[in-house]
Amino acid sequence: MADQVRFGVLGPVVAERDGGPPELSGPLDLKGPRHRAVLARLIVARRRVVPVARLVADLWVEPPAGAVGALQTFVA
Repeated sequence: MADQVRFGVLGPVVAERDGGPPELSGPLDLKGPRHRAVLARLIVARRRVVPVARLVADLWVEPPAGAVGALQTFVA
């Protein structure tokens, strides 16, 4: 079986690697809540482009001055 990554977005956002060596399998660290929110939004979009403005609007009620730069660090 090839390595796979499974994602869960109903409830807590989670990611888990399967199919590789046991020491590399298991839950993946997804960092902070905004990283998780971006990941969830992209997964739900199902291979469709999500404009930067939409992601910024999803993450902040009132985006800070550096919102686009912060978003870039979340997806890097």
